[in-house]
Amino acid sequence: MASCNRRRGRCASRSRRARHESDPFVRRAREEGWRSRAALKLEAIDQQDRILRPGQVVVDLGAAPGGWAQLAASRVGPQGEVIAIDLLEMDPLPGVTALQADFAADAGLQAVQEALGERPVDVVLSDMAPNLTGHAAVDQPASIGLAELAADFAGQFLKASGDFLVKTFQGEGFDTYRKDLAGRFSRVVVRKPEASRSGSREVYLLARGPAV
Repeated sequence: MASCNRRRGRCASRSRRARHESDPFVRRAREEGWRSRAALKLEAIDQQDRILRPGQVVVDLGAAPGGWAQLAASRVGPQGEVIAIDLLEMDPLPGVTALQADFAADAGLQAVQEALGERPVDVVLSDMAPNLTGHAAVDQPASIGLAELAADFAGQFLKASGDFLVKTFQGEGFDTYRKDLAGRFSRVVVRKPEASRSGSREVYLLARGPAV
């Protein structure tokens, strides 16, 4: 049998799968019926900051497989609505308008605008991330670029009392992006929920109240 030294890629993939399957948050998400462990990250932030409330209009950017949209829909209830967009197809969810499109392209933005109609947005969620290459010099700028797109959308469509939650990665450009948000919103805080792996550079920025 070939050793792991000869098949590093395959063995590394097996190791990642094993870590994923043994992750207590993965198991908990399955037990509670969430589509992904990411739902537990949003749940923790929402419990701390009370972002999601009944009757709200929520836009979820980078939504697939739907963990955030699923939790948001459960919070806003039948009087609210969640509009979710992703490049990947997403299985239907009650209370969620799912759009398969590239938000970074004009067509994707237009699809979200059409789904919204004239309704103002209470919450913008962005769990968008680029296809990672493993090279920080490529991945970090791409991640910040998506976060900037999400911030531009939030600044344009959020209510004055609205909230913007965005996934970012610490590294080059992070401090500049956080300072930019601080200039565009009344308050910006950093959140690192327990379900976010401790060794990951992933953090979430919660920006509240767009500056008028």
